[in-house]
Amino acid sequence: MNQEGTENVEKDAIRNEGANDQSDNQEIQDPQMTAEEKLEEDLAKEKDKFLRLFAEFENYKKRTGKERIDLFKTANQEVLQAMLPVLDDFDRAWAQISNSEDEALVKGVELIHEKLKNTLASKGLELVDIKTGDDFNADFAEAITQIPAPSDDLKGKVVDVVEKGYKLGDKIIRFPKVVIGM
Repeated sequence: MNQEGTENVEKDAIRNEGANDQSDNQEIQDPQMTAEEKLEEDLAKEKDKFLRLFAEFENYKKRTGKERIDLFKTANQEVLQAMLPVLDDFDRAWAQISNSEDEALVKGVELIHEKLKNTLASKGLELVDIKTGDDFNADFAEAITQIPAPSDDLKGKVVDVVEKGYKLGDKIIRFPKVVIGM
């Protein structure tokens, strides 16, 4: 069906709805109402319909905008989570290479390491800051084991951080794995 045919069908449907609305309104309306009062009532109904439709459309725009932002965040999250093991391996390699005697090697690897960390940080990746001696909080860390505390002040606290944790924005995408003292 071409565009003109579609428009004609739509216009006919609108006319039929209008005719049905008018016949329904005439049966319901008080016969004592003047033509002006009927028009005012119809105008009020149409304004109400318009305002409701406008509000519904605004809510739709806000909802779809939020869904789009969430989609971009989660797409980024999957890539960043896939990069975390690479970053861990690089951190371990950097710890060994930094003790090397070859200054050029150390400087080159340091530049690459910093560039990788800065690139991931620019995409929203942040390190979850947990250190030895911090109070253990199950909302921000995952305890993998408990060991006897080396000192009394470390009981119930983090003794060692086995694996770093990371967050993307406010959401933790990988919890740090820690050892706690008992």
